[in-house]
Amino acid sequence: MTGIPGAHAVHHVAYTVPDLDQAVAFFADVLGARLLYRLGPVADPSGGDWMTRQLGVHRDAVAYIAMLRLGPVTNLELFQYTAPGQRRELPANSDWGGHHLAIAVEDVDRAVAYLRAQPGVQVLGEPQTIADGGPIDGDRWVYFRTPWGLQLEVLAMPVGMPYERATADRLFAPDGPWSEGSAGEGGRG
Repeated sequence: MTGIPGAHAVHHVAYTVPDLDQAVAFFADVLGARLLYRLGPVADPSGGDWMTRQLGVHRDAVAYIAMLRLGPVTNLELFQYTAPGQRRELPANSDWGGHHLAIAVEDVDRAVAYLRAQPGVQVLGEPQTIADGGPIDGDRWVYFRTPWGLQLEVLAMPVGMPYERATADRLFAPDGPWSEGSAGEGGRG
């Protein structure tokens, strides 16, 4: 077997945001996340190189952190940094380090109508349904941006995706809304 010895789950995904209060409010109030904790400032009090050695950032960087829960199993960590030489533009999906977080929904069109009503949210284009006979034929999706520009996606994949004919592995997909239940209850995967 290959891989990290003893690994058993992805613990969290993390994003650096320009304004931690704004991001926590957006993820909680608009997307339904639950705030678990906040901490900070995180910095090297001795003025040494701990921030560089441990986090790969400028030695004088200072971070504030929040951990949220999206649904039954996804932990989301948000960082707000101040640092000398800090770049303040988000990468495009096509840039190295480009990224997005995808949220499974029951009805993409209903989710898009909700998102379009949220201040500062930009839905990119119109929902698309993949109908090419490929491994994710039937997937319906659309990208959107948060008020500060972070790209996210809503998608709905029907049960029995074509890729499943070639593997016994299945993408995790809970059976109900993430505001109900907890990990281990329901869910196919």
